[in-house]
Amino acid sequence: MEYNIYCDESCHLEHDGEKAMVIGGIKCPRNFRKQITRGIFDIKAKHSIPRYSEIKWTKISPCNIAYFKDLIDYFFSCDLLTFRAVVIDKEKLKHGQYNQTHNEFYYKMYFYCLSGLLEPQSINCVYIDKKDTKGTAKIQKLKSCLDNTHDLSLTTIKRIQCVTSSELPILQLADLIIGAIGYNNREIENASAAKSEIVKHIQKKSGYSLNRSTILAEKKFNLFFIKLS
Repeated sequence: MEYNIYCDESCHLEHDGEKAMVIGGIKCPRNFRKQITRGIFDIKAKHSIPRYSEIKWTKISPCNIAYFKDLIDYFFSCDLLTFRAVVIDKEKLKHGQYNQTHNEFYYKMYFYCLSGLLEPQSINCVYIDKKDTKGTAKIQKLKSCLDNTHDLSLTTIKRIQCVTSSELPILQLADLIIGAIGYNNREIENASAAKSEIVKHIQKKSGYSLNRSTILAEKKFNLFFIKLS
């Protein structure tokens, strides 16, 4: 079996003023990716959304709540899709104590996220949203971290590649869920009622609070909160 893993991140910069850093990804069998994409397109058509209009957490507003709820419902009803995210409280970071830079910490967290998504005894293709011009260096560093810290003897990583999220609806779906998790773990003044409703919808569908780790064996919707003392 061959799997695609679509990864994104939210508020990963050290001094961006945001409390919660989230790195997450959605996995699906590679040969079903077109079928899943068609399912997303069908939801867009239902709500008169242009097929190639990007799904983004930042686009949620009172006028499109039903559309975003349908996207969340699609994720939870589709047995072919699984999600995992790592969440970090950046206010508790002490890089000096652990003799690391923020960049080194970032790659460790990406490793923790991917380690729960890579499928053993299978072929894995990892696609990471391209945020800036440093994408190639990011990919090389991440490959190095995986090679040095993970026993991949029974797991094949066919590729790790930077991609443009606007071209991949499944990656956009990951952005939506990651955005909700980050939103739920930040101290937000004048919170958006529409975004808060989407958070509550995910809480209801998943059965989880979105502010604590799920059990390790949770496959569909796995959250891992890094504990920093």
